[in-house]
Amino acid sequence: MNTRPFIVAACAAIAFLAALPATAQGTGETVTPNFNRVIPNIPGKSLVAVVVDYAPGGASPSHVHARSAFIYGYVVSGAIESQVNDGPVRVYREGESFYEPPGARHRISRNNSKTRPARLLAVFIVDTDDQILTTPIKHGE
Repeated sequence: MNTRPFIVAACAAIAFLAALPATAQGTGETVTPNFNRVIPNIPGKSLVAVVVDYAPGGASPSHVHARSAFIYGYVVSGAIESQVNDGPVRVYREGESFYEPPGARHRISRNNSKTRPARLLAVFIVDTDDQILTTPIKHGE
């Protein structure tokens, strides 16, 4: 199997991500690209990771991810309040994790503390062609 196309795609993705600054998405939330690689033994799939830093009281808007995205969330520090689809609202503390299946609606994602920051590592397995990983949900959707 010729791996050159995979290597070229991975290098292009790395160069693109390296050029991206951390971006604010919600109120008191900063998203920083962390990792992006084509998965060589799963054609058409990539592994992408971002770090989400929440200021005290910070939150992400309600959102959906790329339809192909399976997401693993790991709380690096602090405590994150989360609700996926119509599931229960839960608080995940440092060292705990959760997942979002493809097509899920992430209704709540916020720092559970008004005084301490929180950090989340979000790892996506996603179609390599999916460029937009997160889309805010418009009110009423």
